[in-house]
Amino acid sequence: MIPNVLSIAGTDPSGGAGIHADLKSFAACGAYGMAVITAVVSQTTTGVTGVHQMPAAVVTQQLDTLLGDVRVDAVKIGMLGDAEVIAAVAKAVERWSLPAVVLDPVMVAKSGDPLLEDDAMWALRDLLLPQVDLVTPNVPEAARLLGVAPAVDLEEQMAQAVALQETGVRRVLLKGGHLGGPFSTDVLVSDGEPALLTAERVVTENDHGTGCTLSSAIAALRPQRPDWTTAVRDAKSYLSGALAAADRLDVGHGHGPVHHFWALWPDTP
Repeated sequence: MIPNVLSIAGTDPSGGAGIHADLKSFAACGAYGMAVITAVVSQTTTGVTGVHQMPAAVVTQQLDTLLGDVRVDAVKIGMLGDAEVIAAVAKAVERWSLPAVVLDPVMVAKSGDPLLEDDAMWALRDLLLPQVDLVTPNVPEAARLLGVAPAVDLEEQMAQAVALQETGVRRVLLKGGHLGGPFSTDVLVSDGEPALLTAERVVTENDHGTGCTLSSAIAALRPQRPDWTTAVRDAKSYLSGALAAADRLDVGHGHGPVHHFWALWPDTP
């Protein structure tokens, strides 16, 4: 059975991040994609020029309307924006007993523009993190969630991944892309046992939406894989291919998107 996977996130008119990236990742990974919009974001490969936040009641209405009709096999949560929307999504996850929920705690865009209000951090930590099955922060996001300085090496990255799980999160995938080096190592923690997932770093300027793409690929693959570790490994492999093929695209003048359909579209000169 083809899994139905839901994205709860903001938009990206350039198609590289947010629900646009999520829907592409779902399709590329063999899932049927759906989306509930939390914010309309005016952004391109060069930056964000505006954010129109959806009222929490509108987000709830979208969720209840969809979930009252369609079976959902997994969920990816991305940009939420403010505390009211975070609370609404947390309530929906609990009320509808949503399965295989992956949270990408989007705080800052690739361009450096903020996408989460400062006073919403408490809601993310206290209301939503305990409800999800996997959270996928990068190094700066994990530091903000823990209230500590960002990790500077693998040892600190592993310690922070364990510390984040100990706050009550079921599973943590702390991504190591910000640490630099020839390899990118992510730390997956489940039940306090860290596992390292390492891939060769792909050198490209076209890395817009990598966090969205990875988390949505995990959500799409989890119903199709026997366990979380396998789903994460396969999603990381998919992202590596999307990064390696990103320069085949010509989108915008900044950080272009990864190539979500690298395995499906024929190569071009």
